[in-house]
Amino acid sequence: MELSVSRLIFCLPILLLGACDRQSAPQPQAPEVTITNSAEMPAGAKPVAKMAAGAIDRSHKGQGLPTYAVQDAKGAYVPLNSFLGRPMLLNLWATWCAPCVKELPQLDTLAGKAPGGLRVIAVSQDLEGLAKVKTFLEARGIKNLPPLYDDQAKISGGMGVNLPTTILYDSQGNEVWRTLGDRDWTSAETAKLLAEAR
Repeated sequence: MELSVSRLIFCLPILLLGACDRQSAPQPQAPEVTITNSAEMPAGAKPVAKMAAGAIDRSHKGQGLPTYAVQDAKGAYVPLNSFLGRPMLLNLWATWCAPCVKELPQLDTLAGKAPGGLRVIAVSQDLEGLAKVKTFLEARGIKNLPPLYDDQAKISGGMGVNLPTTILYDSQGNEVWRTLGDRDWTSAETAKLLAEAR
């Protein structure tokens, strides 16, 4: 009996230590989220094309400017082709898109001193209304990019692109190149790329 009691005394601390070493249940992980160009895809939207961020994509070269209309600061609908007549840099962005917001100040500067008559326009793909876009731009001191708004994100959905996407068109409305993601719009490389549009 002495042997059993001594075994029990020896084993009891080991059992207690084992019980104390319980791991907490694993915490649930957040599901993977893929962000496309808006919370709701507009009717007739194309699937989002895969493209490396920062790369220059020339696979759409020569395609014409889409026939969409955007809202201006007064809420009037203006066709995109009304901005033609000189080369145009079309930026598709949203207030919730961090890379979009990051590049807005450089695009604003570029719009204020665009070389060779380049017109820079940034069209918001937000779904919360023109007033939100105007307030957002004003709060960030954006002065050279007029508030333009695609009220149903038809442009990004119809073109099947993520945000931000920026597309260079020549003065006739033919695509020269496009890029996905934020870019250094002040670099010498970018200046050379912008000079490709006539």
